[in-house]
Amino acid sequence: MAVITVKVQSRSGKPVTDVQLDSTATVSDLKKKIHKAKSALYPARQRLTLPPPPGAKSGDVLKDGATLESVGLKDGSVVLFKDLGTQIGYSTVFFFEYFGPMVIYPAFFLFPQIFYPWADKVPEKTLVQKVACAYWVFHYAKRIFETFFVHVFGHDTMPIFNLFKNCSYYYGFAAYVAYFVNHPQYTTPPETQSLVLFALALIFQLSNLRCHIILANLRKPGEKGYKIPAGFLFNYITCANYFAEIMGWVCFSLATQTVSGFLFTAAGAYQMAVWAQGKHKRLVKLFDGKDGRPKYPRRWIMLPPFF
Repeated sequence: MAVITVKVQSRSGKPVTDVQLDSTATVSDLKKKIHKAKSALYPARQRLTLPPPPGAKSGDVLKDGATLESVGLKDGSVVLFKDLGTQIGYSTVFFFEYFGPMVIYPAFFLFPQIFYPWADKVPEKTLVQKVACAYWVFHYAKRIFETFFVHVFGHDTMPIFNLFKNCSYYYGFAAYVAYFVNHPQYTTPPETQSLVLFALALIFQLSNLRCHIILANLRKPGEKGYKIPAGFLFNYITCANYFAEIMGWVCFSLATQTVSGFLFTAAGAYQMAVWAQGKHKRLVKLFDGKDGRPKYPRRWIMLPPFF
């Protein structure tokens, strides 16, 4: 067992620290050594890569579980370091993302005198407004439940900036949608039509939960790497969870017949379409049917029959 020295540098070539450890150690061990030398750089803040090969812009990212030998690091090898900044746990970010809208929307429903002070008289809430509020709260309560009991995160943390960025999006749209759906001058759509649409929206939300459970159980404990999702809507759609999520909000928007609802749905659908495109391309590339690998089946990306 040889002891080697790994030179850790910034992308600009500025030395960060030199680390000595066994050649059989892992990248995770290397990060711990860097943390010991630089106390502010805890492992979650570190992104380590190999120097880029000739003609390339960047080198391979070093995975925590890989050994130094397996990635070709020897005595005197250089590793490039990037500080990812202050990190925060995924579950913490998701909780605050979802807890805010779950509170903001009912606030407009329960305390109209605060948000519509100019209204001389606030009419009693209609059944459509009551069901819309219940559906909204259910959706975000479901998301919080999934965060702690269903989702399996590929990474433990993310940059803390994401907390403020994501919360701004969710909180802003929650207030925007709630303001108009609970407005004193809100015109209620045909009640039966709206209730049918809310029932469909609920079915889509439960379908979304089913998709998340399938994804969470895709790999056995300790198993790594990508697998082809299968079962339920995944037999037809790569990002079936996004499909169910979007369709739920389409039904909500049709049930409430508000421009704010449709804009919220469109904004979310656009972002999910970007993610879905990337996920679909990655799966098709990985499962190309060569060298014993399965071939990714022909599926819609997110929204059949359009996308």
